[in-house]
Amino acid sequence: MAAMAGKLMNSLKSKEFREYLMSTHFWGPVANWGIPIAAIADTRKDAAMISGKMTLALSLYSIMFMRFAWRVQPRNMLLFACHFTNECAQLTQGARFINYHHLGGKEAASQPASE
Repeated sequence: MAAMAGKLMNSLKSKEFREYLMSTHFWGPVANWGIPIAAIADTRKDAAMISGKMTLALSLYSIMFMRFAWRVQPRNMLLFACHFTNECAQLTQGARFINYHHLGGKEAASQPASE
């Protein structure tokens, strides 16, 4: 176990790792994490506020960038994970939008709770 920890520390101290931390291959995905974090936070908000067009646009955006992250050499798994997370969050928001606007969620929310 100690040998594995030592190997990890040497890897983290390497020139290649420092160069990776100073590249757009790292900072681009880090900056993009704001999108899925906001989408996950929005799942707690009222479904009436969801924009169907924006949800669709962000879903398509994430699908395209997941493909890009997979195809670029070397593969950018941090970018892939970011857009995979965003895709899941946008699909959740899309399901909430459809439920609210097309499957009776709006009517159920407007009726008073019966006791």
